Amino acid sequence: MIPASEALERLREGNKRFVADESDATSLRNKSRRPELVDKQEPFAIILGCSDSRVPAELVFDQGLGDLFVIRVAGNVVAPSQVASVEYCAEQHNTQLVVVMGHTNCGAISATLSELKLPIEQRSENLHAIVNRIRPSVETLLETDLVNRPDELLRAAVRSNVRACVAHLQHGSRILEQLTIGQGLQIVGAEYCLESGVVEFFDNQTSSPSE
Repeated sequence: MIPASEALERLREGNKRFVADESDATSLRNKSRRPELVDKQEPFAIILGCSDSRVPAELVFDQGLGDLFVIRVAGNVVAPSQVASVEYCAEQHNTQLVVVMGHTNCGAISATLSELKLPIEQRSENLHAIVNRIRPSVETLLETDLVNRPDELLRAAVRSNVRACVAHLQHGSRILEQLTIGQGLQIVGAEYCLESGVVEFFDNQTSSPSE
């Protein structure tokens, strides 16, 4: 079992390699590693990220087979199935670190902001499942002067949604709460920058991340 602090450092170092274009591509196709993983897995981190094609967690963190337990859904939203997936890995595989990772220019967040600006009768029925999960974390932003600065609004909304998802996992699951108190589980937020490839981890979940 790898402690959360060590797991976080491994992710930081892997992202540094990715940004520097020093990734070891063989880690994802390591033939000798496959037999070791047939009967068991011991992922050192759980990544709840967006399903955006530009943000593959294994590549972003330069990790290989069996290293990460990745859950991907548009807008990295937290619904019962995502909570259950995190609980499963944390309980069954003793994984100590959970990272909720959003990213810049997130299409799901942008679509939610656009939908919330429309009259109810004009909103898409098919987007309800995503919009309703993201809405609580971004709706108040539409009441600020950020509505006049779309780029800043989207940036703030992405981060607000990540923090809300972290809080949901921290306080919306009895199992995860117990693992946090009794076994050192840590749940943190992060944002991946599409332009630079850098992952910024949020040090304080109760306030805005450092710039």
